[in-house]
Formats: sequence, C-alpha cells, structure tokens
Amino acid sequence: MPIGLIALSLGAFGIGLTEFVIMGLLPEVAGDFGVSEATAGWLISGYALSVTVGALFLTASTTRLPRKPVLLGLLGLFIVGNTLSAIAPSYEVMLTGRILAALCHGAFFGIGSVVAAGLVAPSMKARAVAIMFTGLTAANVLGVPFGTLLGQQLGWRSTFWVISATGVIAFIGIATLVPALNKDAQAAGLRHELRAFRNGQVWLSLVITILAYGGMFGAFTYMAYTLTGVSGYPSSAVPWLLILSGLGLFVGNWIGGRLADRSIDGTLIAFVAGLLVTLVLFGLLASIPVVAAVALFVMGGFGFGTVPGLQSRIMHYAGGAPTLASGANIGAFNIGNALGAWAGGVAISAGLGYASPVWTGALITVPALIIMIIAAAKARRETPAPADVEPVTTAA
Repeated sequence: MPIGLIALSLGAFGIGLTEFVIMGLLPEVAGDFGVSEATAGWLISGYALSVTVGALFLTASTTRLPRKPVLLGLLGLFIVGNTLSAIAPSYEVMLTGRILAALCHGAFFGIGSVVAAGLVAPSMKARAVAIMFTGLTAANVLGVPFGTLLGQQLGWRSTFWVISATGVIAFIGIATLVPALNKDAQAAGLRHELRAFRNGQVWLSLVITILAYGGMFGAFTYMAYTLTGVSGYPSSAVPWLLILSGLGLFVGNWIGGRLADRSIDGTLIAFVAGLLVTLVLFGLLASIPVVAAVALFVMGGFGFGTVPGLQSRIMHYAGGAPTLASGANIGAFNIGNALGAWAGGVAISAGLGYASPVWTGALITVPALIIMIIAAAKARRETPAPADVEPVTTAA
C-alpha cells in the first residue's frame, strides 16, 4: 500500500480523536460548566451538524483546488478549533471551538477518501478507504480511552491540548507523505461533481448512512451513563471499556473493508443486521456487566464495519464525480451522529432511563436495514454506475 495512506490515516486519527473523546468526558464537561446531560450532548450533536455543513460547503467550494493544500488548510482549521476548546471559559465558547474543528471534518474525510481510493488499483479501493479510516479506529482504540483517562486525572482541558498537538503532527505527516495529485483529477469543478446526484443510488446510500450511523450513535453517545448507571461499572472503568469498544471498531473496519471489495451490498446488509441484533440484545441485558462489555465490543464491530462499504458504495455510484458525493456521505455519517445523540438525549430527558438510548439506536437501525435491502435489490436491476461518467482511475 502507498505510504501516503499512512499520512491520511494520521489525519483521520486526529480528527477522530476530537470527535469521539468528548463522549467519555461528557460528565466532567457537563459538571464543570454546570449544564445538563442533554445540553452537554450538544457538544456532540452540534459538532456532528457542523461536520455536515463543512462536508457540503467546504468540499463544494474547493472542487477546483489541488487536494493536498486543501487537506492541509482543513487541518489548520482543526488545530484552531481544538485550541479554542482547550481554553474555553464557558460552555458557549467551547461549543464554538467544537464547531470550528468540525467544519474541517467532513471535507477532510470526503476529499481524503477520494485521494486514498485514487492511490490504489480499482479492486482495492474499499481496502484503501479502510486503511485511511484505520486512523479513526485507532483514535477509538487508543486515543479515546487514554484521552478520557487523561481528562479524568488532569482535567478535560488537558485532553484538548493533546488533540491540538496531534493535529500539528498530522499536518506535518500530510505535508511530507501525501503526493500531489494529477491536475486533471482536481479540475472537474462543482457542476461536474453535482452530476453524481442524478443517480438514485447515491441518495439511497446517503439515507442508509444516516440511519445506520444514527442507530449506532443513538446508543454510543451516552454510553458512559449506560455503563455506570445501568451496568453498574464505576466511572474509572469507562476508559478501559472504551478500549474494548475501540477494538471492536478496529476489527469491524478491517473485516468490513475486505468483504466490501468482494460484495459491497452483501456486506452492508450483513453488518447492519448484525448491528440491529446487537442493540436489541444490549437493551435487554444491559444490567449484566459482562454482557454489556461484550455487546459494546460487538456493537463497535458491526457499526464501524459498515464505514468502508458505505463510503465505497457512494463513490462507486458517483462514478467520475466522487468528491462532493464522498463529502456528502461524510456529512450523512454526522447527521446520523447528531440524530442518534439527539434521540438518545430526548429519551433520557423523558425519564426513560440510561438504557433508553440503546433502544433508541435499535429503532433507528430498523429502517436502515430495510432501505439497504431495497437498495441492493434495486441495484441488481440497474446499471451500477452512470453510463456517461467514467470511473476514477487517478494514481499517485
């Protein structure tokens, strides 16, 4: 695999860290600023909605620019946002820092996915995307648990200082290791990119992404509360349980990328169905500590195992105009994130208990599975990509 994929993975690690570490620190941040659990949850859902805005508008505004400088500029915005979060004197200022950091997220992953796929042969595109997203899983396996532990021991602000430093390292990695791309692949323009949205499968893919990820994050956003308030774990165990969840994400991403290169739709149906079953069992047995820990691992595996397939699917049906569609799908991931966080917060605020977000996630996942089955059946009856658009063949 090209060494440039490692650099992209470094960027994914830093951005994944800032997105997910807040979940383990949510009780500390809420207590420090004196806000409720649901209000603190906006640090997650607000971030996710801002990712969607950045994914669409920043990606659209940079379609004619060289991709490497764009990636570096996005990382610069990421560093500024996390530094602001680290020094925030109030909840409102921290939310502003989260929004600034989030604006780079969607465009980075959207453009980065296209770059990653362009560095390898067509038969290995899903695997290349999975390697890039390995940085995201590494952020969950290592960064989030130890970031949570650091925040609990030295204060949550220390975690955001470390995130800012990680952004600097990622910036250097991108500048050093990612090659400049073919100019023809960078000059398509917005009108050309919008052609991808003529394909109904692109829209179906976006809806599936929103619902599948919404189901996972309906449960995962308030996992610290579920594990301590329902499963009976002490707060000191949360970082180590998040390591277990991160391992599930890593395994799911690795397996999902390889299976998606063989059959994207078959892999997605299997993984979304597995996520639904896991959430139902988790909701039923969350009060049993050992079962909760196992379910956390499996949920991470099935949930994140869909990512390479979902990203590759929309790039496939976008044909030769993948950049904006890829960015839109990253936005869809985060609309799902916001949907799940909002729905879980509503369930808790309604007095349904700390297990209710898990059931909320299961309810959101049901239509994801149904639509995925319909989309796969529809795809078998159609031409898989638009006839007037050539597939991407950009090489490093």
